[in-house]
Amino acid sequence: MSTPLNPTRRQFLGSIAAGSAGVMMSTSGHVFGASSPSDRPVFATIGLRNQGWTITDKSTKFADFAAFADVDADVLGSNIEKLENKTGKKADGYKDYRKLLERDDIDAVMIGAPDHWHTKISVEAMLAGKDVYCEKPLTLTIDEGKLIEKIVKQTGRVFQVGTMQRTECSQRFVKAVALIRDGRIGEVRRVTCGINGATGSPVIPAIDVPEGLDWDMWLGPAPMVPYRALPEMRKGYGGGVPLYTNCHYAWRNWYEYSGGQMNDWGAHHVDIATWALGASDTGPNKVTPVSYSLPVEYENGYPTVSDQYNSPTKFEIHANMPGDIPMIITSEGDNGILFEGTKGRFFVNRGKLVGKPVEDLESNPLPEGAVEEVYGGPVSENHSANFIAAMNAREQPISDVWTHNRMLETCHLANISIRLGRELNWDPDARQIVGDEEANAFLSRESRKGYEIDM
Repeated sequence: MSTPLNPTRRQFLGSIAAGSAGVMMSTSGHVFGASSPSDRPVFATIGLRNQGWTITDKSTKFADFAAFADVDADVLGSNIEKLENKTGKKADGYKDYRKLLERDDIDAVMIGAPDHWHTKISVEAMLAGKDVYCEKPLTLTIDEGKLIEKIVKQTGRVFQVGTMQRTECSQRFVKAVALIRDGRIGEVRRVTCGINGATGSPVIPAIDVPEGLDWDMWLGPAPMVPYRALPEMRKGYGGGVPLYTNCHYAWRNWYEYSGGQMNDWGAHHVDIATWALGASDTGPNKVTPVSYSLPVEYENGYPTVSDQYNSPTKFEIHANMPGDIPMIITSEGDNGILFEGTKGRFFVNRGKLVGKPVEDLESNPLPEGAVEEVYGGPVSENHSANFIAAMNAREQPISDVWTHNRMLETCHLANISIRLGRELNWDPDARQIVGDEEANAFLSRESRKGYEIDM
């Protein structure tokens, strides 16, 4: 991509809000969001199952896809076919994403691989000169987040984290933040993030790896373990794979590859709550596991068995946020965020924004421009358009690495507190756990030999 113009942030966000109708022109005449294929950036997707295809599918309106990479031959082939059926163009397919990164015709990569792969692929993509769109949650550990921040700064690449509540379903959430900022519930006294619980699993036996799946590479940086699955198949979203497995879709239930519900849904609701509290450049000073249930026994923070899901099934975590405001992260109750203050309370999720302060907007609306002031410009409703406009402006998008990592640190700390079964004191400036060497060891992880980050 050629060197683009550098508009003000308000102009930049205004172009994003317009989506495909709003375009930005680079100095070479590229117009991102225009209908002409020659005016469109060239993308590639790494990790295509479920969300990987979803973000690709949404982005075909704004970008052309030259290549796909996936370690599962069936997933790779079916998605190449889907893209060709939709766009009339066939992407090149790779099992090894590094071959894709060697190409100089690709402007950006979209990463839909499991969480344990995010940091390695992201760093290597940026060092290869690509801008990056990576699905949430961005990291498996806190130190991974610090590394990504370092490489973004070092390379100057644009990096979008796929947290859709800041864009595609953002109207309710941005209005919720605006209500807080305008004092509609007075001083905030408590925030509750309901993020659903999970279920454990039966004992899952080790079986032969399915044909076409490179199991060694799927594991990548994670420890080498047998492939596990039971015959029962998953239905609905994520269907077509075993219901109980340590691979496709169900990897979210294993700490080796993910952070369970705490990171999966927490990356959405804790993000909005942190934004509303004005804490996007800091974090809690204490995280307390009030109650929790783990599906297997743990010793010294690690599961004692390897053939069952091991992430929490139920939990209530209290994070002490700036101003001594408690943020409660719970598996109980309605999925969404409850804000409580000295003058009232309201609830928001993807389907509703309700409560007396919301009802009062009919007779006492927010000041003109209040929502735009929170957002930094007109509110975008498309994550891909936001990313491409950011690429063109050479500015960071609405879901940037730094604010994402700060809120995700709360989720990571919650998981560490559950694994160790104790309260953690956190220094948000040093980004270290205070006085607990064992807990600090969980801020990083060692990659499996042969799958270290190539720097």
